[in-house]
Amino acid sequence: MATAVKVTPAGKPKPKAKPKKKRTRQTSSRSRTKAIRAQVEAAAQEPRLTKSPLSAEELAHFRKLIENKHGRAIEDIQDLRAQLVDSREQSENDTAYSYHMADAGTDAMEREKLYLMVARQQRYVGYLERALTRIADKTYGICKITGQAISKDRLESVPHTQVSIEAKKAQR
Repeated sequence: MATAVKVTPAGKPKPKAKPKKKRTRQTSSRSRTKAIRAQVEAAAQEPRLTKSPLSAEELAHFRKLIENKHGRAIEDIQDLRAQLVDSREQSENDTAYSYHMADAGTDAMEREKLYLMVARQQRYVGYLERALTRIADKTYGICKITGQAISKDRLESVPHTQVSIEAKKAQR
């Protein structure tokens, strides 16, 4: 007995459909994301904190940590700007005979990288300054999304954060 084969209008046999694969990894990821969002929404229903959950000693510890990072970031910006000045001076001192177009392109790309690094460090300094402001206002350590306390481990690793790890996962 012959099996029926579907034929396309061009007269070629139609390929068989492949069986669908299970999406276990993607499904578990989606369900995990839904669970995290549910936790964030539940936390958002709880009363929001208005004062820092950290003690005065802990706030002083984080202030010192942030001030140290702030100082290093400012030094990095100054070093990067000095490199930019050196790069500009060096490009002005090169003569036309010893300077190749490819060298000019490389130098321009290096300067562009330095400008981007300066901008990134300046943005980081802004985050640190806002964290110092929150410490002064006694609102440091409160998640801006859920209104609940941010874990001390997260604050130790990312002291300028404004978002708890649960809220950050829900944002993705």
